[in-house]
Amino acid sequence: MLGWELPPHNSGGLGVACLNMARALSKEGADIDFVLPYSAKHPNATFMNILAATNLDPIYRNGGGAYDSFYVEEKVIPDNLKNSYVSIRDIQKKYCDYVGQYLVDHKPDVIHAHDWLTYEAGVLAKKEYNIPLIAHVHATEYDRSGMQVGNPLIHEIEYEGLMMADRIIAVSEITKRIIHEKYHIPLKKIDVVYNSLDENYEAEKYLFDTKTYKYIESLKASGYTIISTVGRFTIQKGLKNFVQAAALALSKNPKLLFILAGDGEERNELIALAAELGIAKNVIFTGFIRGRKLRDIYSISDIFVMSSISEPFGLTALEAAHHGDALILTKQSGVSEIIWSAMKYDFWDEAKLADEILAIANNPALKKSLTDNIKNEYRQFSWNQVAKKCLRIYNKTTTKKRY
Repeated sequence: MLGWELPPHNSGGLGVACLNMARALSKEGADIDFVLPYSAKHPNATFMNILAATNLDPIYRNGGGAYDSFYVEEKVIPDNLKNSYVSIRDIQKKYCDYVGQYLVDHKPDVIHAHDWLTYEAGVLAKKEYNIPLIAHVHATEYDRSGMQVGNPLIHEIEYEGLMMADRIIAVSEITKRIIHEKYHIPLKKIDVVYNSLDENYEAEKYLFDTKTYKYIESLKASGYTIISTVGRFTIQKGLKNFVQAAALALSKNPKLLFILAGDGEERNELIALAAELGIAKNVIFTGFIRGRKLRDIYSISDIFVMSSISEPFGLTALEAAHHGDALILTKQSGVSEIIWSAMKYDFWDEAKLADEILAIANNPALKKSLTDNIKNEYRQFSWNQVAKKCLRIYNKTTTKKRY
């Protein structure tokens, strides 16, 4: 398995999905060597063999620019061994070299590569050693660029990886359509396998910490409705539309508080937009958070909004639902395909988003109905099911039929 991050050294949902998928596959009997581009400890991943392609420190919380097209060829990551800076492309070359050396002595049944960052190494394994290649698409460059042109270099890498792959796993039907329409890959080559909520996330003992967000607690006690969103502050997430919708909703109900949890290149622009719209006192920017502080945001919120222009899946929506939030999802999100008890809108329709926020805020019975129903829906999907589907897909590519 070729990946770019794993918790606790992840910047987003990709690492979380890879960890849960690998854990479930391991329980089904799969023996996994997981290659990462950095060297670090992963105490939650003892069920598989983790290999470090370089001696670099873990990629920083923003992914070292890995998920922002602008930074792909910029020298942004310090190489402690050489006292210089390396780019994502430098790391990918080292990653490919490592995989090439690994395959001299190891012949895995299948190579499972996650997103464009590892596709070149996967293609190398396919070309040089004829090992079946599974390309797992968690997001395309079209998603990351907000369905704009994006980085042509990344498009080229994605296209080669998808063309060379024996099978492709897409995290939603919307992602499957993008792969087919943008890269002209036959639909019959693409399998849809939805993500799920981490079983440990549900089982883990968690109590809301009333000391973390006292100010928000006081506002909630005085009748405010708390609306949150979580993610990288990039064009993909549609946060400018979200802030505009917040202004529309506040013009009709001033007792709303909006929380934007995360960080990214749009941070300063979003803060300025909230100020220009005159709603700064009703908008809180938490910065990048994880773990208990993130769970506290979900717990204190009444409504969770996924405003993405293009969201292949959206694990944060399931996390928010687990903590009792009513969901408002864009129709352009993969998670909206499996969650029916959520309000939905097109990402550009700021007026409709504002109306849906107001409808839930002003109607406690509606909120309760949405949150009660949604818990029954997301629990229908499990990582165990994901693992079984992946194993069946592996069987389509190998003659050994070991799974």
